[in-house]
Amino acid sequence: MEEAQTQTQVSKSTFKRKQRKTQQKSHMGNAVHESLSSFNQLRAESAQRRARKQRREECMKTNQPSDVKNGGEEDGDKEEEVEKKIEALQRIVPGGESLGVDKLFEETAGYIMALQGQLKAMKALASFVEGLEKQKRKNFIGTPWPL
Repeated sequence: MEEAQTQTQVSKSTFKRKQRKTQQKSHMGNAVHESLSSFNQLRAESAQRRARKQRREECMKTNQPSDVKNGGEEDGDKEEEVEKKIEALQRIVPGGESLGVDKLFEETAGYIMALQGQLKAMKALASFVEGLEKQKRKNFIGTPWPL
């Protein structure tokens, strides 16, 4: 009889263990679903973070100077072009070869002003000479031809 009682206790305890395991499985099943939803939430958040980071990087690219964007090739071309223009100014402006860039620009501005003044003077002189020529033609037409 004791054996029968022990077997029943063992079977009861086994039954309880199985019952506990099934309850745990059902709880775990919910936990799996919960972790799946939290995983989806984490995945969505990380996708949002990546999108924000990409937008930020894109903004940074558009705000950066061209030498960073294009590896310095375009910037080097611009510098070379500026150098050529500075050399041209140095040749054009009297005494420009011995000047620094800042002083060269100041001298260039002064030289342009002087050239504009000369141009005005030449225009005034040209119109004066043109007026004299018109007057001569007028006088020449009005004079009788000696016969």
